[in-house]
Amino acid sequence: MALLALPARAADDAHEWLERMGESLSSRNYIGVFTHATRRQSETMRIVHRVGKGASTERLVSLDGSGREIVRTAEEVHVYLPDRRVVLVEARSDDRSLLDSLPEPGPQLDKLYELQIRDGHKLLGRDVRVLDIRPRDGFRYGYRLWLDEESAMPLRTVVMDGTGRPVELMNFTQLEMPRRIAASETEPSIDASGFQWVRHARQPRQPTQVAWRPMKLPPGFRLVASRTQVMPGIAFPVQHLIFSDGFASISVFIEPARPGGEAPPESSSVGSASAFSTLVHGHVVTAVGEVPLETVRDVARSVAPATIATPESAGAGPAGAADAPVLWPR
Repeated sequence: MALLALPARAADDAHEWLERMGESLSSRNYIGVFTHATRRQSETMRIVHRVGKGASTERLVSLDGSGREIVRTAEEVHVYLPDRRVVLVEARSDDRSLLDSLPEPGPQLDKLYELQIRDGHKLLGRDVRVLDIRPRDGFRYGYRLWLDEESAMPLRTVVMDGTGRPVELMNFTQLEMPRRIAASETEPSIDASGFQWVRHARQPRQPTQVAWRPMKLPPGFRLVASRTQVMPGIAFPVQHLIFSDGFASISVFIEPARPGGEAPPESSSVGSASAFSTLVHGHVVTAVGEVPLETVRDVARSVAPATIATPESAGAGPAGAADAPVLWPR
């Protein structure tokens, strides 16, 4: 179903607000309390995000009893699990905020999504603008963002499926944006003496010739990266394919199936995150991404060994899928 084009100025304004939001999340100091909820569970967390000398550090603390803390230093991410007396350590891969899983502008944006900005009611005593990011088909989620008029910080974010039902919600109940935050505010409050430290060292990810190729993908998705990497608990190197529509991304992991092993669980969804596993030519293929379950399923089923795969279709999905109506609450 074709969507009506927005006036040029309205579209430009929506793009500007999206860019301002991304800049605020990465470059501002902020301290707040927010609730993150899916259809299955809800968690309240306190976040401290500090920017200094061109780099950001961050600390999140669960307020729901587990005592879990996530601390992001300049080089690493530490996850403190006091109930298990364990600290998980991973190399930091980028400079984005742990809260920043929101969409970013890209060259394919207007082909796949419709953006609209409008006035909204106050939140936390602040004037807000509401930004709708609507998918043009059913292969990806839509977003509704309530942005602070002054800073463009997202005070509330709702991820919606194709019927307009919310699948994930992030809502600030408190938010401050001080000019300065002491470095001690991003240090862990947990005494980890005697805890087990589990380090996942960064594995070299050398680009490799694609041994598996997509045969047919949902509209807009393209193979953007392929690498071979070693993963904990898996004896053989795993091929990792990354597909993107310029907005949402899907990772596909391909590993040899264990002889006589059980068939993998096919699908699961938690909030906006979906996963699908299947057996393809003696290999376990698992696709994960923040897209509808049907999309990870179609991507997982689209890959095949390069010896039998045909060239990837030009973004074509199943017949008629791109024209399926997409509902959106007004």
